[in-house]
Amino acid sequence: MKRVLIADDEPIERMIVTRTIQKYFPEELAVVSAVNGREAVEQFFAENCQIALLDIEMPGMNGLEAAEQIRERDKNCSIIFLTAFDEFNYAKRAIAVRAMEYLLKPVEDQELEAVLAEAIRIADEHTDDREAGEKKEDEPVFAERDCHEDAADTERSRIRLQAVAGNIQAFIEHNYMDDISLQTVAEAMNYSDAYFCKIFKQCFDKNFIVYLSEYRVARAKELLGDVLINVKDVSQKVGYRDSNYFAKVFKRIAGVTPTEYRTQVLKEAGER
Repeated sequence: MKRVLIADDEPIERMIVTRTIQKYFPEELAVVSAVNGREAVEQFFAENCQIALLDIEMPGMNGLEAAEQIRERDKNCSIIFLTAFDEFNYAKRAIAVRAMEYLLKPVEDQELEAVLAEAIRIADEHTDDREAGEKKEDEPVFAERDCHEDAADTERSRIRLQAVAGNIQAFIEHNYMDDISLQTVAEAMNYSDAYFCKIFKQCFDKNFIVYLSEYRVARAKELLGDVLINVKDVSQKVGYRDSNYFAKVFKRIAGVTPTEYRTQVLKEAGER
């Protein structure tokens, strides 16, 4: 069982997130709690956590400072920020600690579930001695300037977002079958991780992991209509190397397992 640290100075927030995790991951995740950044660092390592879910504004040491200390000692853990502050300066600092996601309160259950499911997958794949890839030091100057534009303010902004969305969609359409991540697409688009996370939400009104999972499941549904392709091969064809993980993602989104979905499709076809 993996361990996830929840650090927030608000008891109600910790309780809400804890209940969500216990609802969706009762057998995969054990929850460790902290009330400030300093305690978060201590608990993360004392309890051997693999995932850190951090608020930013906390007394004493804040979440960003705690994340920096955690990342310095653990290169492979997943760091997720959950905050009420939609500040680009915060998101920019998150680049330095290679945050997996930057979520805004109140977060929807589906969004948090998808992000944590991905964090669990990453924890399964990583080994203690694996070094994470280094981030680019140079970033496009226009990225920080554009992040302050409201897409609804001008026609130019609307057209720009449409173009960005089209490029992102095209990249995912041609690469969803590979092991891609938010960082992969951000690098291909020549954006920093934090800026890409922000503009992706503007374009699609959902985060990258939710979008990619839904896209892969949609493609999987098409393949499941062909009885000559077994479920494990369908999993591989839509980018999931672990067929069990694919089945979990599919059921979360479609409400049924891949095999149950195929049975429904075949039954409906036979009734026509």
